[in-house]
Amino acid sequence: MFRLKKIDIYIFKRFFTLFLMTFLICIFILLMQFLWKHVAELVGKGIGWSVLAEFFIYAIFSLVPLSLPLAILLASLMTFGNLGENFELTAMKAAGVSLFRIIRPLIIFISLVCIGAFYFSNNVLPVSQTKLWTLIFSLRQKSPEFDIPVGEFYSGISNINIYVRGKEKGLLKNLMIYDYTGGFENATVMVADSGRVQFTADNKYLLLTLYDGESFENLKKQRISNSPSSVPYRRESFKLKEILLDFDTEFNRYDETLLQDQHVSKNITQLTQSIDSVTKIANARGHELGMEIVRHHYLGREYSAEQQLDSLKVDDEQYNSDSLFVSLSQEEMLRATSSAMEKARSMKEQISFNKMMLNEPVMYVRRHEVEWHRKFTLSFACLIFFFIGAPLGAIIRKGGLGLPVVVSVIMFIVYYIIDNTGYKMAREGLWTSFEGMWLSSAILLPIGIFLTYKAVVDATLFNPDHYLKIWNGLKSKLRFKK
Repeated sequence: MFRLKKIDIYIFKRFFTLFLMTFLICIFILLMQFLWKHVAELVGKGIGWSVLAEFFIYAIFSLVPLSLPLAILLASLMTFGNLGENFELTAMKAAGVSLFRIIRPLIIFISLVCIGAFYFSNNVLPVSQTKLWTLIFSLRQKSPEFDIPVGEFYSGISNINIYVRGKEKGLLKNLMIYDYTGGFENATVMVADSGRVQFTADNKYLLLTLYDGESFENLKKQRISNSPSSVPYRRESFKLKEILLDFDTEFNRYDETLLQDQHVSKNITQLTQSIDSVTKIANARGHELGMEIVRHHYLGREYSAEQQLDSLKVDDEQYNSDSLFVSLSQEEMLRATSSAMEKARSMKEQISFNKMMLNEPVMYVRRHEVEWHRKFTLSFACLIFFFIGAPLGAIIRKGGLGLPVVVSVIMFIVYYIIDNTGYKMAREGLWTSFEGMWLSSAILLPIGIFLTYKAVVDATLFNPDHYLKIWNGLKSKLRFKK
């Protein structure tokens, strides 16, 4: 019994070390990809280190759902691949220790990880997602850092382009300014011998002081005739000219309450409450719009709200629409056809409007249902990937970062494609939320069970000689039949 406890500790240490390493590597790789995606919000904005640290921390928390299953898959594959390659797994089995007994401490650990992943997804992830997207929206509105280059146009100010030929002792030399505030066709061009730029005390405006220059303003809106030569303009010479421009250099954060009704910022309880309440609203609105069509547009007739649906029934034996239409004159037929087409168009427009009115609450419910199921699929994916990686490593018997990484990446890409496909199907309403979000688990779970069974019975699943032997046997049978 004591010997088996030592094996448990040994197996756990091997796995935990690799798990921690692969988890940090996965976080780093996904963080670089996330950073590249949002680099435009960070570069050239003059953001402080504290804001950047917040951005990275919230991004790391948001990337855990992708990193955790991949790290478990890679760590379990490497752990049992190393044990198989060093014949340690063979020695344990020869001593009478089954594969399930070997992985028992890891099953307990992964179960705890799954519980922690659910807690993280339900309590930590909504907070981090809210803070991250609030920070991203705030960074998008942050003005770029003010730094006018020499020899090229600076367009960091809205509707203003500035060209500077040189700088000397705090002065900008030989300036050219294009002001498109009034539109491209009513642009104002200013040239100056020199100029100076400074911010106001509240850092919300930019004061541009120009010396010894001229301004040319196109007054196209004030031309009298349509002749191009009659377009007036205004020319002004100045010794000193001051221009006040909007340029808020402060970093203003959005209020996090703006995202409090979004699905990414809610836990299981809040999602359930939102789904129930909005579903009732959507059902009531759909029933009301349907009854409105029946009451006022059914077969082109007008009915009061008090009339029942039974009064709308038509006796087909007493009234035959075809015979009635044929009995009309040609002029009456044309008039009836035109009226029917007009009412059909009106009905189509009404149905399109009703669909638009129902689309918003339906999409709201659908997104919340998808997020509700996502809380559970993360935890279950961790368990599935362990039962794929551990038996696969025991079968392949290759450790290190070579083959295990390749196999893990392929398996994770397959999982990501399937999961993303199910997510889009559920989001667009082609499948139910349950079917779409559990599609990847339904496909990968049988694979994990199959690989676990093959590892327990010591099957040579990836041995090419085994498949070559089967192929030769099939060829010999075919020759014998001929």
